[in-house]
Amino acid sequence: MPYTVNCSILLTGRPLLERPQAARDAGFAGVEFWWPFPVAVPAEAEVDAFVQAIADSGVQLTGLNFFAGDMPGGDRGLVSWPARSPELRDNLDIVTRIGERTGCRQFNALYGNRVEGLEAAEQDTLGAENLALAAQAVDRIGGTVLLEPVSGTPAYPLKTSADVLQVLDRVATQHGATNLGLLLDVYHLAVNGADVDRDIEAHRDRVAHVQIADAPGRGAPGSGDLPIQQWIEDLRGGGYTGPVGLEYKTDADDPFAWLPTDQRS
Repeated sequence: MPYTVNCSILLTGRPLLERPQAARDAGFAGVEFWWPFPVAVPAEAEVDAFVQAIADSGVQLTGLNFFAGDMPGGDRGLVSWPARSPELRDNLDIVTRIGERTGCRQFNALYGNRVEGLEAAEQDTLGAENLALAAQAVDRIGGTVLLEPVSGTPAYPLKTSADVLQVLDRVATQHGATNLGLLLDVYHLAVNGADVDRDIEAHRDRVAHVQIADAPGRGAPGSGDLPIQQWIEDLRGGGYTGPVGLEYKTDADDPFAWLPTDQRS
């Protein structure tokens, strides 16, 4: 499939469990979500309802985040956060079971903000340990852990592709886990000042997933100044075969008007 709809940031005018069907009705075959529950370990009935909504809509769940804390409140993951590391570890099996039930095989782990009063080295040691545990958890279903640069949050330490790859290489060297990859989010990279063309050329063999939004504004492609279609073509030409995640904000009546219907699925 060429595209997958992030239903945590798009179609938000509908209840969460109705969004997979809305994406299907708009012509897409895939959806992805941030963690769709307010806690790391939701009730089994809530998990069942989420899985059933995916199945009933006929779309493929292509990506799912691990629990990342209170995202609207400013949290950006628990991977390197000592005080909340137990929540992340409790979350690993649930994420893996959702992946097993839905066929999802890509799981995004937000690294976490720097915590005041803690040494960065302490957080990074824990981060590598937890990423290895996450990789081990999803490996039993053939899953891949994704790690991404993030913009707009000064306390989040991974701002470039190189930052992410340094962490992934540490996890491989110290813990032997290799089923991890770079989530190339062109919006975050561009906002952080990266040369996205250079990143694509230099790191295309490490790209495990791609997400797009235009800048400024994090709107739909064409709403800003970024050459998104060129970047997609460059990635495809270089061998990227996975779906491109639509992770932008819009209040438009048709959030996908920029993309012809016959190119959505």
